[in-house]
Parts: sequence; C-alpha cells; structure tokens
Amino acid sequence: MTESPSIRVSLIAPIFNEHENLPDLVAKVESVMSAQPQSWEFICVDDGSRDGSDTLLKDLAATRPWLRPLFLRRNYGQSTAMQAGFDAARGEVLVTIDGDMQNDPADIPRLLAMLDERPQVDIISGWRKNRQDKALLRKFPSKIANRLISAVTGVRLHDYGCSLKLYRREAVRYVKIYGELHRFIPALAHEYGAKVMETEVNHFARTKGVSKYGIDRTIRVLLDLIWVKFMLRFLHRPLHAFGGLGAALFFPGLAVLAYLAGLKLFAGASIGGRPLLLMGVMFTLMGANFIGMGILGELLTRIWHEPGGKAQYLLREPILREPLEK
Repeated sequence: MTESPSIRVSLIAPIFNEHENLPDLVAKVESVMSAQPQSWEFICVDDGSRDGSDTLLKDLAATRPWLRPLFLRRNYGQSTAMQAGFDAARGEVLVTIDGDMQNDPADIPRLLAMLDERPQVDIISGWRKNRQDKALLRKFPSKIANRLISAVTGVRLHDYGCSLKLYRREAVRYVKIYGELHRFIPALAHEYGAKVMETEVNHFARTKGVSKYGIDRTIRVLLDLIWVKFMLRFLHRPLHAFGGLGAALFFPGLAVLAYLAGLKLFAGASIGGRPLLLMGVMFTLMGANFIGMGILGELLTRIWHEPGGKAQYLLREPILREPLEK
C-alpha cells in the first residue's frame, strides 16, 4: 500500500459493468464525504468492464481530484479488484463499498465515528439486517453460508457478504486476497490479531444494471472456505493435517498386512486372493503418501519463513535495541 499522511480515509469500490450506477455512486459519495472534516479519496477499480464504465470513470475523474480510477487489464474478479484498491490506497482507514448502489454511502460517517470511539476495534463489518434481495436466490443461501463461515473461522458475523466494511490500515497490511476471499477478510485479519465488530447498515434493492451474483457463487465460497480453514489452522503445521490423515491410513494398513503375513507364515494360509490384502496395501501406500505430503509441506513452510521470507509472527510494539558500544 502507498502511504500518504495527507489522506485520512480511502474509499474503495470494485466496478464491473456499472455504467448506469456510476454517476449516482460518485455523486452520493461526494455529497456524504465532502461534509466530513477528514481528507479522503475515492478509488474506483474498474475490473475489465465492457459497458463503457472505464470511459465514464475517466470523464468523472477529470473534474474530481479526489476520484482515483484504476483500470485492470481484464476481469479478475471482485477479490483481485479489491486487493488492487488496497494496494493503491493512501488512507489510514480503508472503506470498501459496492458499486451497485445497494450499500448506502450515508452510513460511512457513522461507521467512522464508531471506529474513532473504539480504538481497540480494527474492523467494522456491515450487517444488512433488512436485506433487499430475493429470498430464495440470495438471502437464504447467504444465511447458511454466514453460519457455516462463522462456525469454521471462529469469527462470528451475521453478514460476511456485506461489502460495506471499515478497516484500519494496519489490520489488512499483511492480508492478501484472491479468488473469493474478499468476504473472508475479517477472519483472515483476525488471524493477525485484528479485533472485529459488526453493526447494522442500510441496504437498497438494485434499481439499475444487472446483478453479477448467482447461486453458483455459493459453491465457490464453500470451496474457498475449505482453503481458509486449512490456512487458519494448518498453515504453520501442515504435517498435522496431512500426517494425521496419513497415520489414520498407514497404521491400520500396516496392521492388516502384519495380520496377513502372520497367517501366511504360521498357518500356511493363502492370502493372494484376499480383498483384505488389497485394502492393506492401499491403506499403507496412501498413508505413506499423505505423511510424505505433510513433510514436504513442512519443508515449504520453512522455505516460506526462512530467511527473509514471510514473517512468522508480528509484534504489537517494535523492539527497542540499545545502541552498540564502540
């Protein structure tokens, strides 16, 4: 992220084919934020739009110095667009918002005040309690997904999918998002020690443009949840994940083979045609394979951290070293 002490708040909106909503979005943000005392910028990340949103953004930015458009070469997805916004942001507080006018920019000053009043809180996540979407296709799958994500990650929120969120800059400095991971940012930041709270926000029905969300996104979210669970629990100890599964297969398989070997050696029994032999061999080989994957994962983890790689831990305060004596 690019740092600048002159910017207090950076608003970030991923944009994909929102030509009809962009003028209203920019006007609403300008109306709300211009009345605030803090300095601000509005970063609109065009995610490879094909409806002229990019051209409109250039025109809008020409007369608005606080509007900073970014243009991705192709459609990468909402997570990548949001990451691009994080990387370009210069503010101390980052605010994410949808570009479809379903979030209410008027909520932002209230959320900023809440953040200022709670120095112990790093992230404020919006909760669309009165969500204005179709119940069957959007609200019901979202409710199930939110409960599942809360249970798996341990960060309990009613509405992971709400784009309106506030982040202190430091809370997301070490978080990288891709795939569909943008909705998991509170859980990922919590892993680095960020404190998360949730509050109700307004939500409006879409009146212009076409929704880009479908029931298939729920499936992608569930697949990403598997990765998030692995990353949160086993990123620093992959042998515990693969090794545990490997041991559960290897040792029973070895016991089966020892039993059959005993029958062959001491009872003279024929074991070549027994399905138990095939099961024992498969369990032993699969278990050894998983244990080997765990060991390989441990080696990769050490390459990742040593030397000069990704930090294994973060200090709340820097270590103050005494000057070396000459």
